[in-house]
Amino acid sequence: MTIVSAFLLPGNPLPTLHPDNAPWRPLVAACNEVGAAIRATKPDVLLIYSTQWYAVLDQLWQARAEIAGVHVDEQWHDHGDLPFRLRTDTTLAAECVARANAAGIKSKGVDYDGFPIDTGTIVATGFVDPEAKIPTLIAACNLYHDFEKTEGLGAIARDAVLAQGKRAVVLAVGGLSSNYIDHDIDLSDDHIAKSDDDAANRQFLAAITDADGAGLRMAALDYAASTGTDMGMKHIAWILGTCRNIRGADVKAYGPTYGAGAAVIEFKLA
Repeated sequence: MTIVSAFLLPGNPLPTLHPDNAPWRPLVAACNEVGAAIRATKPDVLLIYSTQWYAVLDQLWQARAEIAGVHVDEQWHDHGDLPFRLRTDTTLAAECVARANAAGIKSKGVDYDGFPIDTGTIVATGFVDPEAKIPTLIAACNLYHDFEKTEGLGAIARDAVLAQGKRAVVLAVGGLSSNYIDHDIDLSDDHIAKSDDDAANRQFLAAITDADGAGLRMAALDYAASTGTDMGMKHIAWILGTCRNIRGADVKAYGPTYGAGAAVIEFKLA
């Protein structure tokens, strides 16, 4: 089967917790639009990589069949809680673990009650599949993996999807520029923390509009090298690894999340 579609969604919880705040309305509207579009395609699985699920030693893959609870974000806890429910495609997770180990990337599945699901995954799936009808494959962001190895992880997930004959939607969950505003603000005054960040974000978004895979890779690496970005843009590496037929990008929304940059992007697939 195939990769149906691919998206970048922000993982910051503030737009979810304050959807009517003016600076965040475009992000919320775009996330809701993407969620409806994904549900309409009825994929077999969501392939998720969030820059907020950190792994340090092994590469981790979520392997718990069902996970539910109420999440309290470690940074933005005073803005509210995040109820969540997720289902995992355990067969696909097991195959990704096996394929990654065979490729020399030491991996394991995590399967225990109460495992701390990251905020980004909860925020993104809240927009895309709030009723947890679509199984997920969730890969951690290993802090020691570079852009190239992360792209390799995406390729492993893609190959596993194809081997199992499934239809998948790819979700990269993360931000753009990573500088936050370091003092209290009125939320209605949120803005990109630095003018240089805003310029770099806009340059990156313009560069990828008509970029193929090679162009997207070059734009992401140049952007990450010139600006403080979320995890070196490894969430874009996940997109590149899972999707080998990128033909541009549709930037649906761009805006601040307490000074950091965020965007909602659909990647065009040939």
